[in-house]
Amino acid sequence: MADSVLLLRKRGPVRSTWTRTRKARPQLSLCRRPRRRLLTLLRWCGRRRLRRRLLQAQAAGADWREGGCLVSREAAARRLKTAAPSPAPSPTPSPTPDEHSAPSCVASLPVPPVRPAGPGRALLLLPLEQGFTFSGTCRVTCLYGQVQVFGFTISQGQPSQDVFSTYTHSRLTIRAVHYSMPEKSKKEMKREARTLLRPHLNQDDRCWVMKNFSPLCSIVLLENLKNSTVNFIISHPGLSYIFVQESPTLQINSEYFALRSVGIRKEKKKNSLHFTESVLSALEELVSDCCEGVDGCPVILVCGSQDVGKSTFNRYLINQLLNSISCVDYLECDLGQTEFTPPGCIALLNITEPVLGPPFTHQRTPQKMVYYGKPTCKNDCENYIEIVKYVFSSYKRESPLIINTMGWVTGEGLLLLIDLIRLLSPSHVAQFSSGQCKYMPNLTPDYVDDMDGLYTKSKTKIRNRGYQLPEFAENLEFADEEKESPLLFTGHKLICVQSDFAFRKTPRNRESHNRILRDLAVLGYLGQLQPPVPKPLRPLHGLTPYQVPFNAVALRIVHSDVAPTHILYALNASWVGLCKILDDVRGYAHGPILLAQAPICDCLGFGICRGIDVEKRLYHILTPVPPEELRNVNCLLVGAVSVPHCVFKNQRGPEGTIPYVTTDYNFKLPGASGKVGARETEDPCKKRLHPKPKFYRKTN
Repeated sequence: MADSVLLLRKRGPVRSTWTRTRKARPQLSLCRRPRRRLLTLLRWCGRRRLRRRLLQAQAAGADWREGGCLVSREAAARRLKTAAPSPAPSPTPSPTPDEHSAPSCVASLPVPPVRPAGPGRALLLLPLEQGFTFSGTCRVTCLYGQVQVFGFTISQGQPSQDVFSTYTHSRLTIRAVHYSMPEKSKKEMKREARTLLRPHLNQDDRCWVMKNFSPLCSIVLLENLKNSTVNFIISHPGLSYIFVQESPTLQINSEYFALRSVGIRKEKKKNSLHFTESVLSALEELVSDCCEGVDGCPVILVCGSQDVGKSTFNRYLINQLLNSISCVDYLECDLGQTEFTPPGCIALLNITEPVLGPPFTHQRTPQKMVYYGKPTCKNDCENYIEIVKYVFSSYKRESPLIINTMGWVTGEGLLLLIDLIRLLSPSHVAQFSSGQCKYMPNLTPDYVDDMDGLYTKSKTKIRNRGYQLPEFAENLEFADEEKESPLLFTGHKLICVQSDFAFRKTPRNRESHNRILRDLAVLGYLGQLQPPVPKPLRPLHGLTPYQVPFNAVALRIVHSDVAPTHILYALNASWVGLCKILDDVRGYAHGPILLAQAPICDCLGFGICRGIDVEKRLYHILTPVPPEELRNVNCLLVGAVSVPHCVFKNQRGPEGTIPYVTTDYNFKLPGASGKVGARETEDPCKKRLHPKPKFYRKTN
């Protein structure tokens, strides 16, 4: 009997007993989650009250770090009283490395890294390997030490850099990196830093820096950036959120107001850019081959499906290379998401300055550019290949070349990519893959050798695993002794990059997201029309356009078939490419002059056909291209890239009806609700309403 009673006590109460106990609880008792929230709220209120007292003490001139130490000791004493009894510590504890480097109170209340340094200025103090993630635009100057932003290293004494950290891309981080310096004592380091800071900071700011100075730290000055292009973009309603988003914050302190005066906002570290080990290894290998290679200038082709981080990788690689060499060549072959030009272009550029922002913040003038006119080449791949060959012929092989390709890597897109590899003969192919993307075969040299492309056939192997392409050799520029020998394209080195790039785009919203980025690129280009700051912005309809006679330029609509009688309607209020053709069009007495087919010619810039004066036979063109370049323009190309709708709908100044905007539109007209005159090769009747599920091959 005793054994049975003991067994019941070990088993505890039965289920009905626990049910009665739960029902007998008072109604005001909290479950675990509300109690945890309440404790967190009380803890947060205590921290906020402590922070307010410390700021008040700092404003009164007291040393707030000592107060933090006292508070932390009191808190530790309270924890010891309430905790379980423990053996008394020895009177002379053995010192730890942390105690030698800094007191324990610094860990609980670290020195604030940001200090206001005047109107629109903030001082940033970063210990070694510490980072500061932010959103917004600012001018970064390294006063002491060395920092890295998006792969580009900024050292003391170097020029300031304009940094653009937007919400359309991953936020940028200013990170203090290790720099080599001769053996000096801390006193000598402080003396050197004080000398470097004297031209930029007042005495109080210098004292604050010297008070919190640590070896191998970096001191950065953040200044408010006034940029006419950024001001023009955010002047349109709905686009101001791109750079800084005003959201309620619980930490309103001196750091918050200092950053707000600069025009930036502190962000969480998780919103910054993170690379996988595979990406970092590929970057290190490519930079090493470009800076230390003895086989000439490497040609790096970056490929992969959509949204795997190819453009981000290219920007980071450019910045890394500019740390060691003076310039990098860049060949843009992605029509939809161009990097340095408006969309729809194939261009060759020579990059000499770092790329510290998204594409719409660094629109630049290329060495050679052709306006294809469409964001995709699915319906005209042959013309795309010819344009790539024409632009690539201007590459002089004097610096490393980075080739950006499209994300179309399935079906005919993969065959087109094989054609590009054969024609451009890259020395390195960085192939991106991700678990969220479709399967793509590894583009090894053997695979490219044995596969037929869209327009090229597999070539017979000759010595050195090369391809003999005499038809392509005519388009390249070589010395006389090199032209006699056959053109040999050696096999490339494949670098497989596994990317875990996190993105929010889905097949449903990808097109709208890409369209917004294309509109921003066009706005960034139009921002060059604005006068430099501090002059106010001027509306586009308030700028004086150029007058171009009908018989001075030829016209062509490259993306659709338009009747000659409707050419002027298609040209009016359109985005036009200002091009130069070899044919002479000055012999025609009247206009307009129409071209029978789209030419492959140099594009000198872009503009908006603001109006057409039929009586005086004049085009009114608004463009930032300088007049000396406009003298060479004799052709206007109109493509599928259009002026953003916000430019028309948000015009300031005119009263009443907005020009080129109407609500009285008949959608029942033929072609009114779709693409007018678009050349479609696919039959929509062949598309299945319920396609079969696709199975992808697993990769190890």
